[in-house]
Amino acid sequence: MTLVRFTVRTVAALLVLVVVVLGATATRVWLVARQDNRRVSDTIVVLGAAQYNGRPSAVLVARLDHARLLFKEHVAPRIITVGGKQAGDTFTEASASKTWLVAHGVPAARVVAVAAGRDTLSSVVAVESEMARRHWTSSVLVTDPWHALRARAMANDHDMNAVVSPTRQGPAVRQRSTELRYIARETLAYLYYKVFHRSADSGTTAV
Repeated sequence: MTLVRFTVRTVAALLVLVVVVLGATATRVWLVARQDNRRVSDTIVVLGAAQYNGRPSAVLVARLDHARLLFKEHVAPRIITVGGKQAGDTFTEASASKTWLVAHGVPAARVVAVAAGRDTLSSVVAVESEMARRHWTSSVLVTDPWHALRARAMANDHDMNAVVSPTRQGPAVRQRSTELRYIARETLAYLYYKVFHRSADSGTTAV
C-alpha cells in the first residue's frame, strides 16, 4: 500500500469516526431531552439563565414555572436557584429567580438562592457545595430539554445524585429550527466537556 493510499484511508476512517461520534451524541441529546425523570428528592435545582434588571428572561421564566409546578407536586421540599451576575448588573440570576418564585406562590423559606456561577459547570459546583453544606444528597435539575444531558453529566460528576426534569415551554422549544440549533450546539458542548472537563458556556449560564 502506498503512503498516499494509506493516508487517504486513515483520513477517511477518522472522518467516519467523527460523524459516528457526532451522530451518536446528538441522538443522546435528543433522547434525554424527551425524558422527564422527576423523582422525590432533597431539592429541585433551577439552572440559571439571563435576567434583565431583576426580571427573568423568557428562557428563565420557563424553567422557574416548571420548578414551581414540581414543588407543588411535592417532588422536593425546596428549590435552589443559581446564577451570578454580569458586569454592571444589579441583580444575580439566583436572586431574580427567587423573587419570581416567591411572587408566584413559593414560600421564601423554601427557596435557596446560590448567587454564583457564570456558566453551567461553575453553577453546578456552587450548588454541590451548598448541598453538601446542608447535607442534601439528591436533586432534580430543571433546565431546557437540549441542555439536559450535559447538565446531568456535570451534576453527577460532582456527586449531586441528579436526575433531570426539563421544561416543555419557552423559546428553546417553540420552533423546529431552534430545536435543531440547540441540539447541534449541545452536541458539541457535551463532547467538549467530556474531553476537557470544562464548560463550553461563556459569560452567562443561559444556554
